[in-house]
Amino acid sequence: MRHWLRSYLLLLRWHTIRLRYLLPLMLVIQTLLAVGIVVGFSFLLPTIDDATALYLATGAPTLGLITVGMVLAPQMVAQAKTEGTFDYHRTLPVPRSALLAADVTTWFATSLPGLALALFTATLRFDLDLDVSPLVVPAILLVALTATAIGYAISYAVPPAVANLAAQVIVFVALMFSPINFPADRLPGWLQAVHQVLPFQHMAEAIRGTLVAGAAGLDAVPFAVLAVWCALGLTVTLRVMTRRS
Repeated sequence: MRHWLRSYLLLLRWHTIRLRYLLPLMLVIQTLLAVGIVVGFSFLLPTIDDATALYLATGAPTLGLITVGMVLAPQMVAQAKTEGTFDYHRTLPVPRSALLAADVTTWFATSLPGLALALFTATLRFDLDLDVSPLVVPAILLVALTATAIGYAISYAVPPAVANLAAQVIVFVALMFSPINFPADRLPGWLQAVHQVLPFQHMAEAIRGTLVAGAAGLDAVPFAVLAVWCALGLTVTLRVMTRRS
């Protein structure tokens, strides 16, 4: 355990130094995305009722976590494969789980400012009164870990060009065709059924439930589905990381 913790801290420091020039830019992107969803999407709607405001307010941080975990992180892995850094990581005498944990921590820390700013902007823009549950922290952690695990599983398992294309498709589907900023009943029936399996809707419901419903109103289904996706993503990622070339 001591070796794992020391490896994790050293890797976390190394990741931070390696990305020191990119992290500020990523923070700016996350901030603009979060504020843009809350403010920009409201301009597309003639009227904003309480339900619509709630979806926009809770959808913005969800999309921020998806963008970091499923788009930015996989693109960085694809770049690492191209540069040879990916193969170098696999030669380090450190636990593979510590390497993955350091990566996830870095990306989660990157997404926090945008997440907080999205909620702050939404409460000011729509005058919302959130009923925050103590489970909001585990919910955000689960969503962030699931998004990163899925993103890493894709980028680790496929060539860099395919990973970059997949990241673009994911952000397009999440932003335009996923019930994150709007209710699922607005989608065609077949697409509603698809989203019962995909993680996007469940990510939004997990965050929304802990921000407005309180602990008594939480639905366990989104958390169960995300746990399955998270376990699947981590399993694939660790299998590729530990596979011999």
